[in-house]
Amino acid sequence: MIDLIVFNVASNRYAMNIENVQRIIQATALTNIPNAHPYIDGMMSYEGKVIKVLSFRKLINMQTYESELEKLFASLKVAHADWVRALRVSLEKGTPFAKTLDPHACGLGKWIDAFTAYDDTVVEILAELVEYHKRLHLTGGVALDMYKRDVTASQKILNEEIEEIYGHTMGALERFIQELDVVANSLQKFIIYDNNGAIFAIKVDGIEDIAHIEESSLISAESEHDVNDFLDLEGVLDLDGALINVIKTVRLPK
Repeated sequence: MIDLIVFNVASNRYAMNIENVQRIIQATALTNIPNAHPYIDGMMSYEGKVIKVLSFRKLINMQTYESELEKLFASLKVAHADWVRALRVSLEKGTPFAKTLDPHACGLGKWIDAFTAYDDTVVEILAELVEYHKRLHLTGGVALDMYKRDVTASQKILNEEIEEIYGHTMGALERFIQELDVVANSLQKFIIYDNNGAIFAIKVDGIEDIAHIEESSLISAESEHDVNDFLDLEGVLDLDGALINVIKTVRLPK
C-alpha cells in the first residue's frame, strides 16, 4: 500500500508519493533569480533556508496561471458588458430578459464563490467586487419589475444607477487584473518536495486528495516515463474512473 498526494494543474491530474512531500503550503510572492532556468519561478525562504520554486505548469509546457486568469477576467468583462446590453434591449423594447438576475449564477459569481483570498489587498478588492456585482444583478431585477409599471422610471434606473454600478463592478475587476500575481498566489499551492535530500517547492494549481492504493493498481505507461529531463512518470492510476499520472521523480533544473 502506498499513499499519494493528488494535485491538479488546469484539467490535468497528477499524483506523487507522500514520502517525497514535506509540506503543502499556500503560494506566496517569490524573489526573482536572475538568469534562472525558464521552469524556475523564483526562490523563497523555507525553515531558515532559501529554496527554489519550480512551476509545474512550465514543466509540462502549459501557459502560466496568470495568463489563464487574464483570459478568464477578460471573458468575464465581456460577459457583463453583454449582460448590460441585453438588459437595455429588454427595457427599451419590452423583450424578455434571458440572462440571469442571480449574482451567484453567472460566470463571475461562480468564480467569486469559489475564490478564497489570503492577501489583504485582494480581500479589499474582492469585498468591493462582491458588493457591486451583487448590486448590479439586483438592480437589474428592480428595473425589470419597474418596467411593468413605469417604463420611463425603469429606463432612468438603467441609465443612472445600473450604468454607475456597472462601472464600479468593472473597475474592481480591472483591479483584480492588475493584481494577477497576488490573485494567482491566493489560488495556487506549493508542494515542498524532497528528492533525496534536495529540497525545493513545486507550484501547482490545487491539492485534491490523498489516495491510498496498492502498487499493483498502477497501469504501466512505458512510453510516458520520461516526460522531459526533469519529470519521470511511474504509470497511470485509475482513481474512481479518472486517469491520473503518477510521478516517479521530479528533478530541479540547474
